[in-house]
Amino acid sequence: MKTIKLFLTLAFTATLLTSCYREEVIVDNYNNTPTISLHQLLSSYELWYVDINQTIGYGETPFLQIAFTVSFRNGVMYANNNLVGFGNQGNGFGIPVADYDAYNMILDVYHDIDGYETFDVYQIDNNTIELYNPFNDTSYFLHGYQRSTFDYDYVFYDNIHYFLQEYEAWEKTYTSQQGMLNEFDNENYLQFLAGGNDSEFRSSQDVNVSNPNNIYWDYTGVYGVGDISNNMYLKTLTLDYDYFDNEYFELSVLNDATIELYHPSSGTIYEFTGNGYIQFMREANAEGRMVKQTNEAKKRKQKTDKKENPRENTRS
Repeated sequence: MKTIKLFLTLAFTATLLTSCYREEVIVDNYNNTPTISLHQLLSSYELWYVDINQTIGYGETPFLQIAFTVSFRNGVMYANNNLVGFGNQGNGFGIPVADYDAYNMILDVYHDIDGYETFDVYQIDNNTIELYNPFNDTSYFLHGYQRSTFDYDYVFYDNIHYFLQEYEAWEKTYTSQQGMLNEFDNENYLQFLAGGNDSEFRSSQDVNVSNPNNIYWDYTGVYGVGDISNNMYLKTLTLDYDYFDNEYFELSVLNDATIELYHPSSGTIYEFTGNGYIQFMREANAEGRMVKQTNEAKKRKQKTDKKENPRENTRS
């Protein structure tokens, strides 16, 4: 994420859709003449946005379930799995996560962590493809963009609850002086646990803890993130405490490691700094490829109802 997330606010209303050089042609369904190869189709867009809510089927392909975007570049697949650094990491492509081969409308992926997966590729429209996994009978839909026209800001703020989960703890580093005293003044650490838009949080009144693993968590509750009309960059954050009233804040992101919480009922402004960044697939070998998952990968949560996939498995 760029510092102060105010860059590239392009429209994001289009339907959200990029490698090996084995040249097999895609045949035009209408006149049966060759058009472009599958490799050319996959590389025709720099970024493919994984629209998790369009997923059809009851299975999961792990590396697609956590990715916001994937890219296909000369036999190497890249992915943006994190929102910290989103738009900056790997010049916007993210990190290399797999090798792939593309032929006869089949995409074979050799993922660094998850191993081998294969997909039947269907071109839905000029910037949408469907990746159908015949072994779990599940389809993911990808929408294509060039980096210059992709709205990183929109994706970041539309998924901001995942950003909160990408640090082991958030430490209170600033409290304004003009606010009235309130119970939340005593809370010095927050942690947001994976699980979707309405998830568990933990809070602590510890002070000056250098290692997040040593924090004693005084309380566990439920948190929710909401939208504010006509302001994409401002969110609401509600922390559900049992021993005092729910705490309501206006949430702003100052940079990739700092959030601001404005507490309207007291007029107090708090700043929290992230400690213990959790990069999904973060241990690399000598060649720079990610070879070990040291943290349990968060999964993007499908908000739409799961349904049976009508695709026929022709490889069984």
